[in-house]
Amino acid sequence: MLTFLWKSTIFYFLIFNNLMLFILTAIEEDPNIPAIVQYFNTKGRYEEVNPYLKEDILFVNRSILQPASAECQQIHLSAIIRHGTRYPTTRKIKEIRQLYNTVLHNATGEDSWLHEILTKWTMWYTEDMDGRLVQKGVNDLKHLAIRMSKLFPSLISEEKLQGGVIKFTTSSKHRCVNSTLSFKAGLTELWDIRDKEFDHAVNDSLMRFFDECRRFVQEVDNNHSAIVEVDKFKQGPEMRRVQEKMANRLQVPHSLISQAAFNLCAYEFAIKAVNSPWCQLFDEDDAKVMEYASDLREFWKRGHGYDINSKASCILFHDVFSRLNKAADEIKSGQQVSEAVTVQIGHADTLLPLLTLLGFFKDSDPLTSTNYATQAQRSFRTSRMLPYAANLLLVLYDCGGGDLRLQPLLNEKPVTFPGLTEQQASMPPYQDVKERYRELLQGCDFETECQLLKHPVEV
Repeated sequence: MLTFLWKSTIFYFLIFNNLMLFILTAIEEDPNIPAIVQYFNTKGRYEEVNPYLKEDILFVNRSILQPASAECQQIHLSAIIRHGTRYPTTRKIKEIRQLYNTVLHNATGEDSWLHEILTKWTMWYTEDMDGRLVQKGVNDLKHLAIRMSKLFPSLISEEKLQGGVIKFTTSSKHRCVNSTLSFKAGLTELWDIRDKEFDHAVNDSLMRFFDECRRFVQEVDNNHSAIVEVDKFKQGPEMRRVQEKMANRLQVPHSLISQAAFNLCAYEFAIKAVNSPWCQLFDEDDAKVMEYASDLREFWKRGHGYDINSKASCILFHDVFSRLNKAADEIKSGQQVSEAVTVQIGHADTLLPLLTLLGFFKDSDPLTSTNYATQAQRSFRTSRMLPYAANLLLVLYDCGGGDLRLQPLLNEKPVTFPGLTEQQASMPPYQDVKERYRELLQGCDFETECQLLKHPVEV
């Protein structure tokens, strides 16, 4: 009997595996999806990070939470969220226009995709779009709100929203404000709330700390020598090979080729869900190189490249832990948690420094202009980390008897705090998390870290 059950289990397991392989293959071969869709960096769709959402945009799997015991109750959620899908900024639109004019007046060839660019594609981006949220971005945040309400029903509930214990904070940028409004709309439409509006706070000190950290602005953001590795890579053999291939395919001078074509492919798919003819300029090897060039820039400007990149987020780090501590203290003293959910909406430049400060995605070797070949398995992949609507969720649990635990999720998937033992990893005691970040909690003062040095550090 046991042998029969074992064989049956294997049989059904194989059927399930083959079915999943068929589904994934069908998705990969969909002519409406660019073959290079996995390499779009921060311009990628959230659905590429969570492919199951292509089948059901509201699907959640609550089993991923895996509380330490049945007694564990969710008591607080801090959510730091990137805005939804947006138009290119004015600077990017100017680059796209320049690329289009170059191709329109210089490119030759018989390829059908080139013919489509020359005869059918029009330059529809206008400078007044300037990074504004698109309809897909509105839906990104509405759908995220609904999924989060399904994932955390005891925290994100109509009762808690009406009771004023769900708080919203946003960057002042229109794409973030509109993302915040979209998130709230997802909840009010879900619960058919029509007679009440819910406030949000605009706080650039928290959500755009990178603008207010003077040392970061001087030493990194406005210092071109800080990204010398990026410039070297752009002049290196890998990028030169990609540019030469593009130039040959378009029959235009190598000097006229820019990265705008790759960005354009990503924008067209994210905004309009079309497999643009511009995408045909690149094969997978090309896309990996282009992705690395962008990752290299993010690494040195917002990630582990310089210490001040992450220390600029000290103010947000302390804000998050102060809310967690307040919820923990209220539970310990037998009170109701006064702020059940904090939703903070900012930018990729908000989220990446905080993830970096927490120690996530730190590879054994830094990304440089010369080690592309050895970085194929790197963890620092912005395509996976920071799509539109990317989010870091920190869920505090009360498991009874003073046992408080904290679970981190990135893009709705459990992750583990770097530096904690495997036994602690999935949902570690909150006290262990605070011990892990003790030095940052006791220090990491924004004003101190961000003050200009009399003798600036050479970068």
